[in-house]
Amino acid sequence: MTKTQTLDYVFSDKHIRYMRGTRRAMINVAEGAVRAGKTIDNVFAFAYELENAPDKIHLATGSTIANAKLNIGDCNGFGLEGIFRGRCRWGKYKDNDCLHIETRSGYKVVIFAGGGKADSFKKIRGNSYGMWIATEINLHHDNTIKEAFNRQLAAKSRKIYWDLNPDNPGAAIYTEYIDEYAHKQASGELLGGYNYGHFTIHDNATISKESLAVTLSQYTEGTVWHRRDILGQRCAAEGLIYQQFADNPSRYKTSEGELPKLQYINIGVDFGGNKSAYTFVATGLTSDYRVIVLRSKRIPAKGVSVEQMITMFRTFAEGIEVDYGAIDYVYPDNAEQAIINSMRQQLRYSILNSVKGEIIDRIRTTDMLLSSDRFKYVESECDTLVDALSTAVWDAKNKKMQDIRLDNGTSDIDTLDAFEYSWSAFIKQIIRGGGVNVS
Repeated sequence: MTKTQTLDYVFSDKHIRYMRGTRRAMINVAEGAVRAGKTIDNVFAFAYELENAPDKIHLATGSTIANAKLNIGDCNGFGLEGIFRGRCRWGKYKDNDCLHIETRSGYKVVIFAGGGKADSFKKIRGNSYGMWIATEINLHHDNTIKEAFNRQLAAKSRKIYWDLNPDNPGAAIYTEYIDEYAHKQASGELLGGYNYGHFTIHDNATISKESLAVTLSQYTEGTVWHRRDILGQRCAAEGLIYQQFADNPSRYKTSEGELPKLQYINIGVDFGGNKSAYTFVATGLTSDYRVIVLRSKRIPAKGVSVEQMITMFRTFAEGIEVDYGAIDYVYPDNAEQAIINSMRQQLRYSILNSVKGEIIDRIRTTDMLLSSDRFKYVESECDTLVDALSTAVWDAKNKKMQDIRLDNGTSDIDTLDAFEYSWSAFIKQIIRGGGVNVS
């Protein structure tokens, strides 16, 4: 007898209706707020169909393979690994990471892959897939989407399960796929059936009132993040990025005498070309990973040699040590290895490559710090950073309809980069410290 692990699922009526809709539809899309329960719905429906699926090999994708394994395989204990506990194991299938599963209808393989890069599609070639489940489909490259569809052409029972947080209304995932499917469904042109569900954070029956209140308190109403993450609305990122900071910078200021004990003191460095600037930003991190900017400096790069820049940095760093204590790490822009090597030869500090990550993740983390009052700057020491945060804007003319900050010289991107480099190596701890999901 084949048994399945019993899990304590709690679904609201809206989620139940969506999952019932997956039984009759070939294409299923769950869109909406962060922590709305979208991924669990699709994982549950996918697992249900997998028990009797006639196809042997199936596909699970995320923006990265780690994302796919975390959100679909694990899913806080409610993923495929939990559902099939006792009759599944992680392993390899033709060099691909996979979950081997014993189902009621026989042995199945679910291959896990990333889909965010232009060449990600190469990893899923060579197999024919029955069903495809994808988390954060809007972060998949179009090459991956098209390849996955092509790989399902021979499926005996073709099923597709997508989830996503809301994106720019003009994003290709809507114009070329999701909204197009809805239009064809309404006109009777789409064969196989289309099932769409939209969810807000309030539709998740597993979130307690206390936890919901904490999450809501971390967001500022009216921001793009509040509209997307809480209300589940599609909206374009436009205007000032940090409107709440620009409206009231003094809310975040502090003085040297009011500083808490700092666990780390780091300096981020961005190297300027002829049309930009060398920028230094010193940041303190507390034990609970609040961010306090101690000092920022901007030096126009034109006419300044690397040697002169290093001398200026030494003066800046020594001033931080005198006023605030020993420097733990220096994080320069990792794209300039020749300059970094010169710094390592001439300076006595621990100089590491910056951990850049995605710019949008750095922006969201900064917004979270501002919204939760976990960001401060030392008054009169950080004028260039205050200006940079107050003037940073979205690129409204971006043709790819992505959230990109404008970088045309009208705002100080160099200082923002140095600021983000000073703490981005600790981004996971910062996010956990704030209790906010920024994915």
